[in-house]
Amino acid sequence: MAKCIMILGTGSDVGKSITAAALCRILKRRGYSVAPFKAQNMSNNSFVTVEGGEIGRAQAVQAEAAGVQASVHMNPVLLKPSSSKGSQIILQGRVLAQMEAVDYYALRPRLREAVMESYEKLAREYDVIVMEGAGSCCEMNLKENDLVNFSMAKEAGAPCILVADIDRGGVFAQIIGSYHLMTQEERGLILGFIINKFRGDRRLFESGIAYIEEATGRPVMGLVPYYRDILIDPEDSVVVQEDRCTCRSIGPGTINIAVLRPPAISNFTDIEALKGEPDVIVNYLFYPREWSDGYDCLIIPGTKNVMEDALWMARMGWREVIRGFAKAGGRILGICGGYQLMGRRIMDPHGVESDQGEIGGLDILPVETVLGPEKVVRKVTGTCLAGGAGVTGYEIHMGETGILGDMGRPFLEIHEPGSGERSWPDGCIIGDGKISGTYVHGILDSPAFRENFLDPIRRQKGLEKSPPTQALSRSHQYERLADHFEAYCDVERIIQAL
Repeated sequence: MAKCIMILGTGSDVGKSITAAALCRILKRRGYSVAPFKAQNMSNNSFVTVEGGEIGRAQAVQAEAAGVQASVHMNPVLLKPSSSKGSQIILQGRVLAQMEAVDYYALRPRLREAVMESYEKLAREYDVIVMEGAGSCCEMNLKENDLVNFSMAKEAGAPCILVADIDRGGVFAQIIGSYHLMTQEERGLILGFIINKFRGDRRLFESGIAYIEEATGRPVMGLVPYYRDILIDPEDSVVVQEDRCTCRSIGPGTINIAVLRPPAISNFTDIEALKGEPDVIVNYLFYPREWSDGYDCLIIPGTKNVMEDALWMARMGWREVIRGFAKAGGRILGICGGYQLMGRRIMDPHGVESDQGEIGGLDILPVETVLGPEKVVRKVTGTCLAGGAGVTGYEIHMGETGILGDMGRPFLEIHEPGSGERSWPDGCIIGDGKISGTYVHGILDSPAFRENFLDPIRRQKGLEKSPPTQALSRSHQYERLADHFEAYCDVERIIQAL
């Protein structure tokens, strides 16, 4: 059976996922076969695995860092929140149910069985399992029903590293407070602490490290500096929340892309590849007042609740802004739920997302969508019919969208790898190609498509094309991440603990 280690956190977004990804890469470089594991995740950022199932995006990133294919067993329980009907529960890659939190707890025995089944399968196949907790490991009101933090660490006999975020302040309370909320047994599992997102002179925090170590009797095993130039897909939507997402200045010397940020935004990692382009500015916009005429393109990303977000767009005034931009010749790309929102109407006859039976869309693409109870989850590859660029990605959606009349034409021709020769049209594009939509997540990760998407804007603005750089390589980013953590963490001590 595999050796294992657990990365716990003092809260959400402190750096558990990125620490686990770094450790996966470090161990891979040392010659171990490594698998990530998170018993239960809550995220609308998801990914399609080799089995055609759905897991949290963070575990897919960690698998990529480890150099292995993502599997449903790396995240056996995925909760996808929606705004009005609780969360959709994904069990070992497949939709199990939609329910409120109070009903979810009744499923715990079944979920626990699936979690242990998945863990044991991975433990038979790999040398090391790098496990990740969820949120704070010391949420006292939730510990009784815990599947993912100390409960999982005890089952696996995993030594634990507690990660804290010094950038948000209160790091002493985070670490020492969490440690003193632990039971004696839980404290016995703690190897030490990693302090993440440090800024400034490390020498000025030496007394702080000494204080933490004296108060807990456990070592600080890393003081990891804040970075901005290592591009790893983020885990949580907190990175695009209003208080975390300051808009950058836009101007004539850059390609300026606005991304709509609806309340139920999902799979915003579709946009991450654009941030790696040196001449591209990406800003997430929530209020219509944030819009300006300086934007060259608008992207409408996925949403976990297209019905509610359609109402939100109308209520906030986005409908008028977006329709005006389209009428003026603006470029708009919709992905998955964003594609559905661009159509004339969305129907929900089965009550999948809302009690609203039908709702109007932006009416900038001649399509309509019918939501259904069956979820489409599959990897796809194909060709963009506007320009011929190859694309790869994955579909995760509930519903089918059809083109009305002859005003629109298909955007892509795609097929499922390994399923024979059958292919089908996807999406819709109109007129001169400035307005389009697709169901394919990850489409902007394809270099040829991204180039065809950005180059017309470069030509229009008289910008020179930036040469491709190694910085856009995902593998290179994982190498840089591993280098960063190796430089500032006691990696040898962690490996010895395994």
